[in-house]
Amino acid sequence: MKRERVSRIVLVIVGLLKLAIIYPLFMDLWHSSWLLEQKNEVEPMFLSIFIPVGVSLLVAARRPSGHRSMIALAAWWHICHGGVMAIQTAEAWAHGVHRNFMDVVVFLVVGGVLLALLPAKQKVVEPVLA
Repeated sequence: MKRERVSRIVLVIVGLLKLAIIYPLFMDLWHSSWLLEQKNEVEPMFLSIFIPVGVSLLVAARRPSGHRSMIALAAWWHICHGGVMAIQTAEAWAHGVHRNFMDVVVFLVVGGVLLALLPAKQKVVEPVLA
């Protein structure tokens, strides 16, 4: 029971943090449309992925055992994203651009925590036909 409670708390925190990206995303889009600047269009598209992940994790927090696959997807997404960021950060350092590895660590840790708190698979009981 304690593990499920911790899982719910972590899912809510991570979900809310992912939803918090709405404000910077909105401001980025708002300013780019009014100023008619040539901007990188990849960042808003990329940031928009965070929002459905946040909503899904908040939904999963209500009953983690029923949303095991969504939690696993979010965990592996964080780990993969952290891995890609690690490669990009290492390449930047090789070219003399100094980036902080802290965001890489955060994504890897969040993914690891979500995997560690993943609810156990529920056994499916097959009906016995007589």
